[in-house]
Amino acid sequence: MNSKIKVSVVGGSGYTGVELLRLLIGHPNVIIHEITSRNDAGKLVSEIYPSLRGCLPHYFVDPDKADLKKADLVFFATPNGIAMNYVTDLLENGVKVIDLAADFRIQDVAIWEKWYEMKHSAVKELKSAVYGLPELNREAIKQAQLVANPGCYPTAIQLALIPLIKSNLINTETIIADAKSGISGAGKKTETQFLMSEASENFKAYSLKGHRHLPEIEENLKSISSNNKIKLTFVPHLLPMVRGIHATLYVDCIKDFDPSVIFNDFYKDELFVDVMESGSCPETKSVRGSNVCRLSFYKIPETNRLVILSVIDNLVKGAAGQALQNMNIMMGWPESAGLDLIPLYP
Repeated sequence: MNSKIKVSVVGGSGYTGVELLRLLIGHPNVIIHEITSRNDAGKLVSEIYPSLRGCLPHYFVDPDKADLKKADLVFFATPNGIAMNYVTDLLENGVKVIDLAADFRIQDVAIWEKWYEMKHSAVKELKSAVYGLPELNREAIKQAQLVANPGCYPTAIQLALIPLIKSNLINTETIIADAKSGISGAGKKTETQFLMSEASENFKAYSLKGHRHLPEIEENLKSISSNNKIKLTFVPHLLPMVRGIHATLYVDCIKDFDPSVIFNDFYKDELFVDVMESGSCPETKSVRGSNVCRLSFYKIPETNRLVILSVIDNLVKGAAGQALQNMNIMMGWPESAGLDLIPLYP
C-alpha cells in the first residue's frame, strides 16, 4: 500500500503521545486525523508542546467526541485500561489499532488482571492481539489488526535474550535483569518522586516486590523457550536523566559458544539492532532520539557467566518508534519509513 492513510492518536498529550506525533509528522505515508486529550481538549497542540509549532495545526479533541472510526489506524498512547474499552468497536469497523499501553501485552487474562488490578473488558480481542516486537513476531504483525506495543524495559531485555534462548544456550531459570530507566519512563506525572529536586543527583531501585513488566517478559520468552520455563530476577532503577534505558543481563551458559557469532547472525538483517564488539559498553546517549537498540556482551573468564548490555531510548524504540515500526510492517511499507533518525548528541 503506497497511498497515505489517516491515523488518530488517543492520548496525545503525554510524553509517549508527543513523541509519537513528532515521528508521525515526518512519516511520508501518514495524515494525522485527530489527537485526543481529555485534560487539554480545545487547546492547540503546539500550545502545550511548543516544539511542534509550525509543524502541526491540530487542536486536542475530547476522546468522547472524537470520531476514531474515520481513521485507518488508531494509536493509543493512554494509561493502562483505556484502549480495551475502544478496541472492539474499532476492529469491527475495520480500523487497525496499535496500543502503546499494556492492555493487550499479556495473553493470560488471570495474570493480566492480577498485575494490573482491574477486570479486562476485551478478552476476545486480547486473544487475537499480536505482541509487537518486530524482531520476534514480524510475520504475525504483517497480518495483525491489533498490535500490543511492548513495554520499554521488555524491549531492551528481550532483545538481549532472544538469540540465546532461541538457540538453547543458557539456563532460562537463573536470568538476572538489572535495568535502569530515565524519568520519562514513568510518564507525565506530578508525583513528588519525579520532581527535579527529588530525582536529580539521586539513584534508586523500585518495585522490588515485582514490576508489571515482569510477567510480560516471562510470558513472551516462554513462547520461544524449548522447556517453556523462564525465571527472571528483574530489578528496575530510576536514573536522574530524561530519556534512556540501560539493561544489564546476567545469564549462565549451558554450552560453549561464541556470543559474537550468535548475536551477529541473529540480528544481521535487523535495521534497528546494532551489535557491538564483545567487551564494548553501549551508552544510552548513543541511541537518544533514535529507534536503535544497541547491544554488547562480555563472557566472564573462567566462568559460565555471560553479561549482555542493552540500551534503547525508552520513548522511541521503547514506545513511539517501535509503534511506527509496527505500523510500517502492518501496512506493508519499508520498515524504516519515518524512522531514519540519527541519535542526538551530546
